[in-house]
Amino acid sequence: MTTVLDASALLAWLQGEPDSERVDEALHHGATIHTVNWAEVLTKLASRGAVPADVTRQLTERGILGQLLNVDAGQPGDAEAVADLYAPTRSAGLSLGDRYCLALGQRLAATVLTTDRAWSSVSLSVTVELLR
Repeated sequence: MTTVLDASALLAWLQGEPDSERVDEALHHGATIHTVNWAEVLTKLASRGAVPADVTRQLTERGILGQLLNVDAGQPGDAEAVADLYAPTRSAGLSLGDRYCLALGQRLAATVLTTDRAWSSVSLSVTVELLR
């Protein structure tokens, strides 16, 4: 069974942050990230000077992207799920990207890994595992 990664979890792993070994474990069992969250990862790395195409190429060459980590382009129903998640997550300030991650977790019936503590304050129909 796959694990869904939030952008924050993948960034923690890429930067070798505490608890990132849990992401490593998820990757070796097969992990998935939504395209929206993959864009967040690339954007964050680009803000630090990385070239997105180089990041994609390097992770592909290392056997991570496309093998250990699947990028899910989403389905039309994801948009409805994201909209449905707005009301229950609004008070916690979850972003559109956060809700896409949660919607993917719901669709795949998978555990979602994140470093975002705000997610723990929301009652969700998906299992969320906090890192750190």
